[in-house]
Amino acid sequence: MTIGLDDVVAAETALSHVDGEAGRLIIGGHDLEELAGCVAFEDVVAMLWSGLVPDMSADPKASLGRARERAYAHLAPLAPRLAGLTPVEGMRLLLSSLPDAEEDLPALAAGASGVAAAMAVRGARGHAPVEPDASAGHAADILRMMRNTPVAADEAKALDTYLVTVIDHGLNASTFTARVVASTQAGIPSSVVAGLCALKGPLHGGAPGPVLDMLDAIGSPENAEAWLDEAMARGERLMGFGHRIYRVRDPRADVLKAAAGRLKGRGNRIAFAEAVEATALKVLERRKPGRRLDTNVEFYTAILLDALGVPREGFTPLFAAGRTAGWVAHAIEQSRTGRIIRPQSRYVGTWPAEAA
Repeated sequence: MTIGLDDVVAAETALSHVDGEAGRLIIGGHDLEELAGCVAFEDVVAMLWSGLVPDMSADPKASLGRARERAYAHLAPLAPRLAGLTPVEGMRLLLSSLPDAEEDLPALAAGASGVAAAMAVRGARGHAPVEPDASAGHAADILRMMRNTPVAADEAKALDTYLVTVIDHGLNASTFTARVVASTQAGIPSSVVAGLCALKGPLHGGAPGPVLDMLDAIGSPENAEAWLDEAMARGERLMGFGHRIYRVRDPRADVLKAAAGRLKGRGNRIAFAEAVEATALKVLERRKPGRRLDTNVEFYTAILLDALGVPREGFTPLFAAGRTAGWVAHAIEQSRTGRIIRPQSRYVGTWPAEAA
């Protein structure tokens, strides 16, 4: 029996494919490298939703822009309730308020996720929300709403690359959760909130922030090897290395490394990160011989978002802002099967005594 559902096929999808042995990620029939940094997030959403969401492909930028405006009108009155909540908790509160019956619900959910991420980060710090600009690109508008500062073209490009990179990734924990909820016909908002609840866990989407904590603790490239060796001797996990699926390098790491490298002059720690990465790979090879533990998406996510001025507590909400488009697509795809997901379990508890 397989515990944890490893290697169990639980769904058929045309949305994405993860080849862990080859280090390849296919999204909607395209390799990640063909899309991230080359095709705008809105256009990738339209491609991913093709055949699932009508009328999205006509003008996806305008569609998501209108969706952000509609979402803001609905979510802004809840801003006072964000005080005292973490950004993920605040985002969960905001998205759970979306109605199940609403016009153009897929676009509204995707737009609301971006607005909610920005609102929740600001609300956790006691700041008022910033209204969206429907004419702006999705990535640029999210960053502007979160920071309340103008967004340079290279910053918008970097965040757009990130959102495309995380838009979908096979049947990961949050996507599977979203599909389970969708299979009950609970609706898109419930599926998205369920996905977010799974994503917030430190074993899934909550890990990029601790990458920066690790770099802070190391301090300088000269300290890297000793610090990493000591951490591994204590049995600690090196944040940003190793992946449940990839047996080689996570292809998203290279995409984000290149994107972060183009953000020179903004407090970018790319050179330091590269030095720590090289040392960490050497230490891992020495301490875990025969086991391939390579750089994953979290490592350069942390570097890129930090260079964009995103606070660490905002990393997971931004991850969700990108992944929501994938959750929506999977929810629609799953609901069309008309079949509830109901796996079996093996009972290992105590049996009642047989009747005498």
